[in-house]
Amino acid sequence: MNWDQIKGKWMQVRGKAQEQWGDLTDDDLDRIEGNRDQLLGRIQERYGIAREEAQRQIDEWSRRLH
Repeated sequence: MNWDQIKGKWMQVRGKAQEQWGDLTDDDLDRIEGNRDQLLGRIQERYGIAREEAQRQIDEWSRRLH
């Protein structure tokens, strides 16, 4: 699924994001609102990982969505 589709269907896919990154709170997911950069920043913050690793995780996750 490309990012425009994810953004448009955020309310449907946010649960899958929370399954993938369980440390993200409902408040985090509300603030992200389908914004890839916001998701990237929250993952980095919550998990203490590098930007590149967060990007890799997001890319892998988005490819698995359908």
